[in-house]
Amino acid sequence: MTDVAGKRVFVAGHRGMVGSAILRRLASENCEVITIDRAGLDLRDGAKVTRWIRREKPDLIFVAAAKVGGILSNQTYPAEFLYDNLLIATNLVHAAHVVGSEKLLFLGSSCIYPKLARQPITEDALLTGALEPTNEAYAVAKIAGIKLAQAYRSQYGADFISVMPTNLYGPGDNYDTHTSHVLPAMIRKAHMLKTGRAESFVLWGTGKPRREFLHADDCADACVFLMKNYSEAGHVNVGTGADISIADLAHLVCEVVGVEPRIEHDLGKPDGTPRKLLDVSKLETLGWTARIPLREGIRRTYADLLTGMF
Repeated sequence: MTDVAGKRVFVAGHRGMVGSAILRRLASENCEVITIDRAGLDLRDGAKVTRWIRREKPDLIFVAAAKVGGILSNQTYPAEFLYDNLLIATNLVHAAHVVGSEKLLFLGSSCIYPKLARQPITEDALLTGALEPTNEAYAVAKIAGIKLAQAYRSQYGADFISVMPTNLYGPGDNYDTHTSHVLPAMIRKAHMLKTGRAESFVLWGTGKPRREFLHADDCADACVFLMKNYSEAGHVNVGTGADISIADLAHLVCEVVGVEPRIEHDLGKPDGTPRKLLDVSKLETLGWTARIPLREGIRRTYADLLTGMF
């Protein structure tokens, strides 16, 4: 058990979707949260990161900072996705060790698993097959982060843990249809269709792949739960345990937004991994399950956008 109350807690990446959700979750934990933006600290600069961590002396660290994006961004900027994410993980993990922080949680991604992994995907599927080519650079960086946390635990006894969430969505997401993940891109497309700024809803690929989606607030709750209750080398899957086809998701998004779906398939675009559903039995055994249903999560996210986030 790790007590969060009364601790200095650093949330790296606090302005991102997951980081901001962790901030909201920590508001009820009676702890001192410390943050710094990119202008104040470049997490790719190891010397500066170590100096800042040494000065601020956080007891607990959530590593939610990362360079993220959808298939198009990953294919266009693979060097940046690999370089930036490797440095962020390396610098924060090493600084936490050097300074002697009590505990660190590294936030990864379900894309670490092989493209054709057996479904639902258990934690031991890691490194058992080839990765999905469209996001390989990001996946490699996240795998390195997991292994780094495990190495520091093994060699130095550091209490560093890793969690692997499924596809995330929620307030603070990126809704640019060129650089975002699938669900926020769909919400933006449905909104454009509803407001007359688009004549159809263009869906990449066949719509047959199946994906699992977790609201950012559920992810944040799981992260705080694991920070308190988990201390082992093996990473933990975080998800809902249920998936949906991309085509059905498009219809659900249009239904929630309130527009008749006029879907056109762009078959020149890739489908990506055929299916990606996490086995969350390890997390459920520990005592945590997701609470926000997909329809309700989409409704909340769209309502948030209508307040002026577009």
